[in-house]
Amino acid sequence: MIPVVGYAGRKVAVLGLGRSGLATARALQAGGAEALLWDDSPEARAKAEAEGFPTVDLTRHGALEGVAVLVVSPGIPSLYPAPHRIIARAYGLGIPVDNDIGLFFRSFATKDWDGFDSTPRVVAVTGSNGKSTTTALIRHILAEAGRPVQMAGNIGRGVLDLDPAQDGQVVVLELSSYQTELARALTPDVAVFTNLSPDHLDRHGGMGGYFAAKRRLFAEGGPDRAVIGVDEGEGRYLADQLSGGPEDDRVIRVSSGTKLEGFGWAVFARKGFLAEWRKGRQVASIDLREISGLPGAHNHQNACCAYAACRTLGLGPREIEGALRSFAGLPHRSQLVAERGGVRFVNDSKATNVDSAAKALQAFEKIRWIAGGMGKEGGIAALAPHLGSVVKAYLIGHSAREFALQIGDLPHEICETMERAVARAAEEAEPGEVVLLAPAAASFDQYPNFEKRGEDFTARVREVLGQVAADAG
Repeated sequence: MIPVVGYAGRKVAVLGLGRSGLATARALQAGGAEALLWDDSPEARAKAEAEGFPTVDLTRHGALEGVAVLVVSPGIPSLYPAPHRIIARAYGLGIPVDNDIGLFFRSFATKDWDGFDSTPRVVAVTGSNGKSTTTALIRHILAEAGRPVQMAGNIGRGVLDLDPAQDGQVVVLELSSYQTELARALTPDVAVFTNLSPDHLDRHGGMGGYFAAKRRLFAEGGPDRAVIGVDEGEGRYLADQLSGGPEDDRVIRVSSGTKLEGFGWAVFARKGFLAEWRKGRQVASIDLREISGLPGAHNHQNACCAYAACRTLGLGPREIEGALRSFAGLPHRSQLVAERGGVRFVNDSKATNVDSAAKALQAFEKIRWIAGGMGKEGGIAALAPHLGSVVKAYLIGHSAREFALQIGDLPHEICETMERAVARAAEEAEPGEVVLLAPAAASFDQYPNFEKRGEDFTARVREVLGQVAADAG
């Protein structure tokens, strides 16, 4: 645990008692603060009370009196579409509002660091798509190189649940826009921006607010190095804002598909090859085509971002290449679940929006596509240019019929459930085809989260393949 500093003997209100909220309460207590906990959910309050924390109804008049700071969990809106009533009251009283990320950055460094040979460093990764894979890949590369490393944030543990830093350790954080928009301290040593596509727009008041939340990691944080994906206009804008000119190697530009030669430092992937260029010449190249844990152009972009971040930490190209080859990928993100009779079954349940689904569809040929769930604004009409490899779609969930209307003449079947979709796709798939779950929708109509949806897909695949094996026997 990282004890929170600066609030010993003072009252700190904590709103939201999920994973990060409870971790925050423990860290505040360890730092000597008096934590006042509240969640609108009775179940969440009961869980906190079972752990020994008293809860205080922060909605009551006067409940925030004497509070030094209000710490808010990431799922609770602080501005758009409207701030939570407790946050609005804190604004009205002039009480600072922060989150666990802000507390982490102000509390992580300690006097113990004075005795370290190598100062611990923090790498923070944000963006719309690929940030989980990029974060996990950086952690994997560092671990394979024998570097002490911890991973937290929007993946794995809450940031305040981390262990105190060791000599030379690297902490890799995945940070969502919900986390970066509110943190009052953001000081990573290396910051990574993967890409930007529309998502969470109601939470941020539109695309500009969404980008502004991501940009805070760089504008507020002032990292020593910035790794910036420049395949979208926002990334090019951000790279330009941070650099003193094209030769400024404090900014490492990253692309999947575009050759970047005229910059002080760039890493890009083209035709399946990663290339690193510095000061006008190529210094390294890696063949990514046969790395099973990183299929498709979107994962090649993730590999470029992770490669660039690890190069800033002193790792060499060859040790990074070896670690890339041993990376197994993350569950629910282009995860190879099974292969039978020349048919591959791939779980990309994390493809919850059109952009991430498009990347998954571009990663494979001859696809039996399982899609659907709780569709987002605009549905899947924007996927039309990316359906050329789809042999047939199997549509599930709340938006199945809406999606069917948006895919035109593409062969499809409304299956409603995952069980039927997997069974029908497996029955009709031929050697060389991929049965791909890339829903392009949220999961909340049938599952509590995308992980459970992916787990159901995996279970149904194994069920069907087990039955096929039994029938063959």
